[in-house]
Amino acid sequence: MECDFLIIGAGAAGLFCAGSAMAQGARVIVMDHAARPAEKIRISGGGRCNFTNLATSRERFISENPRFCASALAGYKPQDFVGLVDRAGIGWHEKTLGQLFCDGKATQITEMLIRRMEGAELWLKTDLQGLTRGSDGFVAQTSRGVVRAGRVVVASGAKSIPKMGATGLAYELARQFGLGVVETRPGLVPLTFAEQDLALCKPLAGISVEAEIRHGRTSFRDALLFTHRGVSGPAVLQISSFWQPGDDVDIDLCPDADLARELRDRRGQGGRIAVATVLAAHMPARLAESIAAELGLTGARLADQGNAVIDRIAVRVHRWQIRPVGSEGYRTAEVTVGGVDTTYLDAKTMQARDVPGLYFIGECVDVTGWLGGYNFQWAWASAHAAGLSLARGRR
Repeated sequence: MECDFLIIGAGAAGLFCAGSAMAQGARVIVMDHAARPAEKIRISGGGRCNFTNLATSRERFISENPRFCASALAGYKPQDFVGLVDRAGIGWHEKTLGQLFCDGKATQITEMLIRRMEGAELWLKTDLQGLTRGSDGFVAQTSRGVVRAGRVVVASGAKSIPKMGATGLAYELARQFGLGVVETRPGLVPLTFAEQDLALCKPLAGISVEAEIRHGRTSFRDALLFTHRGVSGPAVLQISSFWQPGDDVDIDLCPDADLARELRDRRGQGGRIAVATVLAAHMPARLAESIAAELGLTGARLADQGNAVIDRIAVRVHRWQIRPVGSEGYRTAEVTVGGVDTTYLDAKTMQARDVPGLYFIGECVDVTGWLGGYNFQWAWASAHAAGLSLARGRR
């Protein structure tokens, strides 16, 4: 079997690349070992797919080379994908921070992408068993037989959520052809605590609070969710992509207040009020009671507390410092940080510099977006860059 373009991976990037690469008379094959295409699209955004973010800029991405993603992102912007969604008649709405979601099911996006690549072949339940390069292109050994392809696009994703079929295939192929791989780790993932630090979290599992979480100079403000194993929620997922084992994180559980000042003021106004009651004005009552208990202030009246105790309460709420023992790993991670080293790729085409005809796009590349639609926008943008290059090469 022969084709002009073989795309390995039928996820968001692979399907989009196929659509961008289709040219009159060309033959495109998209292959994937999974039974269904684009499973991450299906589950994203609570089933409504957070398909892009209007605030997309290179500053919202993590990479060893922060400038690498700029060219592709400039070549295909969020408004371009919105136009595609509009033309497909898919309703959408904007949530906070520029996040765009489907009004209906996320599978509408997958269906749109498959319609867009009409004319290409989609091979599911197909394993790649080997890939070699010759003088006139590539030879892929697959479970359907041998495929000869002029160009190959690796869009097989990364390690996150292995139960959906995620593997490290892209990294194996990169190394096989002499490309470097930046060490990978789970990103956008809940953080886990040591047993001694879970005394607060376990009884509060399921409770959410607005918080600001910091790691070094990076901080995010959003919801924090207590779990039986540690903390989760958007704020935690965001910081997890920056956090590394052994690092501390600082959490402000009451970012809109100056608790030290308020506690002193309230102490002079109404001494009979309990410390936990004052805290409960800014956070869920169970959390307020847990913090008071941790500080030995269960049932304690505010009037009986000196300035040193008040300062200790404020520090505990505003600067809760914790050292996670780990994360929940690739099992629940939404993305993988690290990946194919961008030093080996052309930023305008996503082609391997020293291996003409071989491309890497999407999550397998060392470009990781923040939470909120950025990673899908990188999938569209990197796939579009490669797709245009493929089409130009065809002509």
